[in-house]
Amino acid sequence: MRDDKDSMNNRDDRDGGRGGNNRDRRFGGRKGPFKKKVCKFCTQNLVADYKNPDLLRRYVTERGKILPSRITGTCAKHQRALTREIKRARVLAYLPFDRK
Repeated sequence: MRDDKDSMNNRDDRDGGRGGNNRDRRFGGRKGPFKKKVCKFCTQNLVADYKNPDLLRRYVTERGKILPSRITGTCAKHQRALTREIKRARVLAYLPFDRK
């Protein structure tokens, strides 16, 4: 007969048999620490401008969505400026609103 009380209290194998600890990998355990992304606008003294669609296209997905700063590495100040310039470029038809 199985003792339900012991099986409920003894939960050492909570990972479902996958083995290992996912916490180590999330905080740089096996893969190593991630490299900090640097703002290209700060380091190269660039200015986001709606008249330069080639620069702005790097910060827009294929579907036309603006990429977040956690992916591109831009700082908050330049991410706001970049968003504003992308929206201006869309209105003036330098960039498409969406690419279907």
